[in-house]
Amino acid sequence: MKNYLMAIDAGTGSVRAVLFDLKGNQIGCSQHEWTHNEDPRFPGSMDFDWKYNWELASGCVRNVLAETKIDPAEIAAISTTCMREGILLYDKDGNEIWACANVDARSNDEVAELIRMNPDLELELYKKSGQSYALNAIPRILWVKNNMPDIYEKTAKIGMFNDWLIYKLTGVLAVEPSNGSTTGLLDLQTRTWDTEIAAKCNLRTDIFPDILECGSISGKVTAKGASETGLAEGTPVVVGGGDCQLGTIGVGACKPGEAAVFGGSFWQYEFNTESGKTDPYGRVRVNCHAVPGVWQYEALAFKPGLVMRWFRDGFCQEEKRKAKEIGDDPYNLMNQAAEKIPAGCYGMMCCFSDIMNFINWKHAAPTFTNFELLPEKFNKYTFYRSILENTAMLVKGHIELVKEATGNEPDKLIFAGGASVSDLWSQILADVTGKPVVTPVVKEATALGAAIIAGYGVGIYPSIAEGAAICAKVDKTYTPNLENKKVYDEMYPVWREVYKANLDLCDRKLTKNMWIAPGL
Repeated sequence: MKNYLMAIDAGTGSVRAVLFDLKGNQIGCSQHEWTHNEDPRFPGSMDFDWKYNWELASGCVRNVLAETKIDPAEIAAISTTCMREGILLYDKDGNEIWACANVDARSNDEVAELIRMNPDLELELYKKSGQSYALNAIPRILWVKNNMPDIYEKTAKIGMFNDWLIYKLTGVLAVEPSNGSTTGLLDLQTRTWDTEIAAKCNLRTDIFPDILECGSISGKVTAKGASETGLAEGTPVVVGGGDCQLGTIGVGACKPGEAAVFGGSFWQYEFNTESGKTDPYGRVRVNCHAVPGVWQYEALAFKPGLVMRWFRDGFCQEEKRKAKEIGDDPYNLMNQAAEKIPAGCYGMMCCFSDIMNFINWKHAAPTFTNFELLPEKFNKYTFYRSILENTAMLVKGHIELVKEATGNEPDKLIFAGGASVSDLWSQILADVTGKPVVTPVVKEATALGAAIIAGYGVGIYPSIAEGAAICAKVDKTYTPNLENKKVYDEMYPVWREVYKANLDLCDRKLTKNMWIAPGL
């Protein structure tokens, strides 16, 4: 009896192999951190070491099998997921010849080159692909063309990291739409490559492998794949997807009209739609979902989780010391104190992460404002709570932004990722948006989404949504506090104006953007 499903998850900071039973219960996990090193010749570069990183990935598979003592023959199927936007180039013999991770930022000059070539091209391509130069692969491939012409000429195929994992297991090299769409080289409507996009950017049109739809069987574990990982030869390998798309499956957001918020180093608002129609103004990203026939509007905010870490490490040394002493998390102690601060922080607000504008994407200089010199009101916990409120405000803005483009908004929010562990943050999110917030039992849902799609691919679940209904279990529900909502409804338009003024200061070069897209 085949009672298990495996997910291999290649994230930005680590790779892991996770075993689940058919009800979605995690049986075991093995994880290795990895780093993506800068090439000293190219500032902003973030190279991906495919040889060493495959050793780490295959080692995770061997380790989880050894730790759980599961017979590999009991694994019904495997699927893969990964950080999006990272790309690999292959030569005609299928050998990896160049790769960069998703946070690679070496191609500023290429973005500028594309804008000089045709200032209107980015919006034109966005309307077909749902992507902008800020994250897609076009400037990076152009960088290879400009800086490594020998590699560019040898390139026979382009791929993503989740597809690379499948390639190492099965020998089959193909790209799937959910992560493939983040390259900016796919037509959203057809979910296939659009060579006209490459041609308009002066890129080659002959480097695109086959497209395999998410949930289809790519192949089976080969003898070589089995010897390197310890998996059983012949185990089916199912096409997975990008981390956010599989994360939404892992929390149960599979159908049009459903939405999830993922709170980590970056925050994503994912809203499922029944078409790949894009925003006419290019303000928000649109991707293929890993559920065939479904698409996602994706509104991103950079650095909320990193802001939290900065505040903890910069101002909460006592909480860190006490938490270590009593065996608790410092954030729990910070939250307990911040709960005593009233909604709206006595009128104080901050500017860190902003509402997305994909085609002109910037965050203002970090700012706290509108506080008084009254320590009984404006202490470090007031400042801390204002960071939580800033992030909830931008989610409200993302909901409104996507509604402007689609005419729709969700009835509730599924909140996952590390931030969803915080009861305070979850409640603030409900109060600011005015929507019930549901948190799942599995906080890090990407691997679970990969397991669900693996089970669907081999017929264990009749559909991806039905598999999610079995595996994605609800933990808590937070109902909006109407008194707090009233405070936030009054505060929100003021915050928008304050943020706009701070962006203007950055545009005038009086302050420095916390983050700004390449080429702007």
